[in-house]
Amino acid sequence: MTIGFVLQLWGGPFQRRLRQPWIPSLGPAAASPCLPRQRLVFLKTHKSGSSSVLNLLHRYGDRHGLRFALPARYQFGYPRLFQASRVKGYHPQGGGTQPPFHILCHHMRFNLKEVLQVMPSDSFFFSIVRDPAALARSAFSYYKSTSSAFRKAPSLAVFLANPRAFYRPGARGDHYARNLLWFDFGLPFPPEMRTKRENPHLLKDPSPLQLHVLPSGTGPRAQILGPKSHFQPVSTVANGHSQPDSPASLDLVSSTFIQWALAWLDSIFDLVMVAEYFDESLVLLADALCWGLDDVVGFMHNAQAGGEQGLNAASNGRLNAEDRQLTTRARAWNNLDWALYRHFNRSLWARIEQYGQRRLERAVAELRARREALANHCLVGGEALDPKFITNRKLRPFQFGAAKVLGYVLQSGLSPQDQEECERLATPELQYKDKLDAKQFPPTVSLPLKPSRLLSP
Repeated sequence: MTIGFVLQLWGGPFQRRLRQPWIPSLGPAAASPCLPRQRLVFLKTHKSGSSSVLNLLHRYGDRHGLRFALPARYQFGYPRLFQASRVKGYHPQGGGTQPPFHILCHHMRFNLKEVLQVMPSDSFFFSIVRDPAALARSAFSYYKSTSSAFRKAPSLAVFLANPRAFYRPGARGDHYARNLLWFDFGLPFPPEMRTKRENPHLLKDPSPLQLHVLPSGTGPRAQILGPKSHFQPVSTVANGHSQPDSPASLDLVSSTFIQWALAWLDSIFDLVMVAEYFDESLVLLADALCWGLDDVVGFMHNAQAGGEQGLNAASNGRLNAEDRQLTTRARAWNNLDWALYRHFNRSLWARIEQYGQRRLERAVAELRARREALANHCLVGGEALDPKFITNRKLRPFQFGAAKVLGYVLQSGLSPQDQEECERLATPELQYKDKLDAKQFPPTVSLPLKPSRLLSP
């Protein structure tokens, strides 16, 4: 596979400048303090903690009077590739009179060429990924009624035991059922995965590249596997706990194709956060944007009831045999997502080493302390609640799928200033988008016409 072939698949996306290497800021004592970045492109991936990132972008842009590139409804034509024409108020022939957009952050399937019609090439591009095993659990619950593959399966375990009995490429909603991250990043699928009906055995690459593997939570110490080795990393869960992981199925697809795709993403995205290291990612994001910690502190949004228990069990190495088998199968089935996740997990830890691990630990502790203080001050119970307790329609999250989506109830007796800020922190993404839309595109009031004008031609 040649570079030219891969570039053609993306329609020549290297119009964007080559990304400059990231260098940690020197902090407030620096002789030349950095200026806050306010031109941002956030690729909001599904079921990866992206709604929580969206909330902090909504709040930051709202407070600073920034202009959002908003969809007419709530997504930019997803699952179709992003088109600039779907941005409300975008006029390609604006003649320089169109106000610039500062933030593009709502659900889309990434399409760089069209994004660059809306946002300047020096915008800060970032996204977030999640372990495909955890993502599969969340997606199956959330999209069971949307994906034909999930709908036909009585459980995720049954689906993953024989996914080809349920999954048909191109079937309605089945992009949710396999390699959802890869799909959201707008990446083309390897030739052997682009047939209408999938081959039972994907083609093997006779000479795959060597794979560099980072044991997560231990810093950027890589081991190099031989060309024909199976990949057996340390677990990629948080808090430094680990257990044996599944062999990857990268040998089932062209590793050359995957390496080109990941190299392309590296050239575009300035930062890719990792959901399992969400707070560490927020600290790195604040540093890269020259924002303060108060700009990135916030509450979790769009979390499903019971979702944290599974994550905590994984992070503490307490998965039972059935869950370990499900994790192994989920990563093998979502092999492209697993490659993408491992790649950005490694890059995150390389950045952590640059930033300084002790410095990061202090910042993460401060971030969590601020979040806890805000939760205790703003929220009834200091935490997310079952939606049955949320009677304020402005704060009740949209309920979709089988699991309940948690939300927040504000304390009574807050000062007007605190009420406003706490409400920003607790507002779900759909309601906040509507709020920004009304602010950016205020409804025009039509004055009644005079009788004489009614009669005029």
